[in-house]
Amino acid sequence: MSSKPVYNNESISMLKGADRVRKRPAVIFGSDNLEGCIHSFFEILSNSIDEAREGYGKSIKITRFSDGSLEVEDFGRGIPLDFNLKENRYNWELVYCELYAGGKYQNNMQGNYEFSLGLNGLGACATQYASEYFDVTVFRDGFKYHLSFKKGEVCGSLEKEPYRFKRTGTVQRWKPDNDVFTETLIPIDSFKETIKRQSVVNSGIEFVLKDDATGEEYTFSYPEGIKGYCQELSEMKGITEPCFFESQGKGRDKEDRDDYKVKAEVAFCFNNEINVLEYYHNSSFLEHGGSPDKAVRNAFVSVIDKQIRQREKYKANESKITFQDVADSLILVTNTFSTQTSYENQTKKAINNKFVQDFMTDLIKSQLEIWFIENKMLGDKVVEQMLINKRSRENAEKTRVNLKKKFMGSIDINNRIKKFVDCRSRDVSKREIYIVEGDSALGAVKLGRDAEFQGIMPVRGKILNCLKADYDAIFKSEIITDLVKVLGCGVEIERKHTKDLSAFSLESLRWNKVIICTDADVDGFQIRTLILAMIYRLMPTLIEKGYVYVAESPLFEITYKPKSKKEEEKTLFAFNEKEKAEILAKYDNSCLYIQRSKGLGENEPEMMWQTTMNPKSRRLIKICPEDAKKTAEIFDLLLGDNLAGRKSHIENSGHLYLDMLDI
Repeated sequence: MSSKPVYNNESISMLKGADRVRKRPAVIFGSDNLEGCIHSFFEILSNSIDEAREGYGKSIKITRFSDGSLEVEDFGRGIPLDFNLKENRYNWELVYCELYAGGKYQNNMQGNYEFSLGLNGLGACATQYASEYFDVTVFRDGFKYHLSFKKGEVCGSLEKEPYRFKRTGTVQRWKPDNDVFTETLIPIDSFKETIKRQSVVNSGIEFVLKDDATGEEYTFSYPEGIKGYCQELSEMKGITEPCFFESQGKGRDKEDRDDYKVKAEVAFCFNNEINVLEYYHNSSFLEHGGSPDKAVRNAFVSVIDKQIRQREKYKANESKITFQDVADSLILVTNTFSTQTSYENQTKKAINNKFVQDFMTDLIKSQLEIWFIENKMLGDKVVEQMLINKRSRENAEKTRVNLKKKFMGSIDINNRIKKFVDCRSRDVSKREIYIVEGDSALGAVKLGRDAEFQGIMPVRGKILNCLKADYDAIFKSEIITDLVKVLGCGVEIERKHTKDLSAFSLESLRWNKVIICTDADVDGFQIRTLILAMIYRLMPTLIEKGYVYVAESPLFEITYKPKSKKEEEKTLFAFNEKEKAEILAKYDNSCLYIQRSKGLGENEPEMMWQTTMNPKSRRLIKICPEDAKKTAEIFDLLLGDNLAGRKSHIENSGHLYLDMLDI
């Protein structure tokens, strides 16, 4: 029996050097996966952005090489790498081999970087430590410097040689290490997204991205900054044109803290089709917002609620708007800077500066009030849209609660749903539900099925066209609500201005296969299409995930009566005209009796099992939308309001389906 390890004074150890990052990359980069790898790239890029924003170089070049290595080149002053008398060490050691060493700690006291994205002195060192190799070339003070690292260790010494050209700047090329990150090949789209965001909030800088593998080159530049970006997002369809304002201030987070500078830019417009909220601080995209988000929420709700009350637009006892009602029709981008920043962590996805929040709240309130005064007619439109959003949200929430009660509660569906026939198995991976046409089909299918794993749900007649009906009408239909209850997964409802309305849960689906089984005639095809339309409208995930099937039923029943007594009479089934022709050719000169297949209700149980329900011999068509847009267009053409399109489709393609008609 092995003994447990001893826990004593020597059990405590400390990570040193590169191991501080290589063994725990998530501490610095947020994760050790692709997201962390992308963040390591941003650490290097942000240093070049800080330099350019201070006025040193107006262009930054980024190259993505086919082997996964990356290069960032700027035209700033160049990172100082020579000997530092104050620290009694070389600067290259401080920048690339020491965490918490950098040139941005004095930015609140007129240092080199007033509004800096990099603050903690971690990024360059951490990225170097996390790289398979890391090469640095610097041009400054009339010299060219070069330095190389491998696996976090310096290779050789600092190379320094005279350089007679005037250019200055820094070129850093490195390859993220597979021993550190689980993924290191960053997709080109990730670079585009990151660099585009930086071009938006750094209007004076041009970013050039080159994909070495394809030779493609992309240039990103927004001369108008966040105002131009806001205009682009609005796509010229807004209720209002973009409004832009900016301001600067000075304050502190607590009485016992030092004052610091804040600069804020805000661009917004109202749009009833598109909604976007993006916050940036010192160029870093604040995915989780923090102080700017709180300021925006407080200011917009306060001012718009006041405008609604002044116009007396609230109904009696009506609750006030929420920020969600505003956000549903708001495009807003904020770009803030401060000489002191309290990020939630090194990944810089949120800030919590109290003064930034207070400053922005006052700024947005005052400017928004001025906007409503100067734009009375547009202000009326905005107020009306906010109330539409609010009432839509409230109605949607009522619908969600009612649907949850109706479909997601624990109910005994065997007793509550008429004519539903369950199967014995409780193993969802084996259970199949046959949605059959009419009560007559129920009998044959019930007798022909395998009761261990096949359940049956009959539908009576043609169900409601769910693509044309509204939700209230849909959920008044007993057939549809019974079907939803039998499936057990709830419904997905899309509302324009409301999120999280769905009561849908794929884990609650009670079946592994949902099989639509109708007659092979015009009425059967229409019922099949209506059921598919219902699933497509109310629970499209079932189609996307491959749970929905159509059971093919034979078009012809062919009885073979041999002339010789040695052969037995047998029944053959043809599912289409081609198969019928093949059977006729095979049994040439034989006595064959061909009849159009009867409806499901007239079939013998044995025939139902053989042709439609036996997993070994049945034919199922899996419903798999390859293109969501195309699927929507086809459903709209066949069942929607596109009457002209449907007429044209029948005129041009109707002859292809004549063999389905019993004429």
